[in-house]
Amino acid sequence: MVWLIMSKSLPPVNWLYAFEVTARHMSFTEASVELGVTQSAVSQRIRLLESHLGQALFHRLPRGLKLTASGEALVPLLRDTFSRLADGTTEIFGSSNADRLVVRATLGFAGLWLGPRLAGFRAAHPEINLRLITSVWSVDYPAAGIDLEIRLGSGNWPGLKAERLTWDKVFPVCSPALLRRQRRLKKPAELKAPDLLHVFGFREGWPQWFAAAGIPVPANLGSGIEFDTAILAIEQSLLGNGLTLGRSCYVDHLLAEGRLVAPYDQVIETSEAFYLAAPEGSREKAAAKLFRSWIKAEVQRARRSAA
Repeated sequence: MVWLIMSKSLPPVNWLYAFEVTARHMSFTEASVELGVTQSAVSQRIRLLESHLGQALFHRLPRGLKLTASGEALVPLLRDTFSRLADGTTEIFGSSNADRLVVRATLGFAGLWLGPRLAGFRAAHPEINLRLITSVWSVDYPAAGIDLEIRLGSGNWPGLKAERLTWDKVFPVCSPALLRRQRRLKKPAELKAPDLLHVFGFREGWPQWFAAAGIPVPANLGSGIEFDTAILAIEQSLLGNGLTLGRSCYVDHLLAEGRLVAPYDQVIETSEAFYLAAPEGSREKAAAKLFRSWIKAEVQRARRSAA
């Protein structure tokens, strides 16, 4: 029966909702109380719905109502639809805009630096509904619905106020297992192109690192695998599939946990950093202020641990 109903054009939602409420109470009178309209208005909406569908949904009995076969088929569909709509609306918009905070960050920073710390933010501010949106690279900002953005660059963006979060170094990292398996990797001068994983888009890459180390660049350097986000390259290094240039803010915790190792002493300073950005002159909501204070404290804690 459902295919017959759904094959026609969708009727007005208020007709459908009136039917669902009436079917739940099996009473026009009780449905009118819930809907805040007259009993005759409820009855009219359902008659219009039945006319639209070309089928009766209720048997009108002397002592009440009884669903027809079509009505019984339609009820679970509507209940599931309205329930999913309510859940989805709450998930997207939250119960209140005042306590919802939307933060956008690059995928690498969100996954490797911010993600491991989110439980701490949640514990400190359980009242804030945080939504974290990711992008591979910094995109246009301000954007509708985004309160704060963590973006990579020089910190100079017209129309934005930016507060620096990271002071990074870049150096090769790999898994301990790979270093044990490939003994030649202990000597940077013996590195070959297939050993290296690349992330494009950063100013500092393997050519800059080899130059700083005073080591000739391996032949066919660009023949290795390239990724558009550091999180993928680091994942490959964790799996023992090569060396990648790790930013300190991305890999410090992995080094401390022993999941990665830094086999060489040579490091290079990064010319770009991550910044917490917001529209210049905008009025910052309370939740954004709390997030700003929290992340600055986390940055200072991370810098002290790395010192």
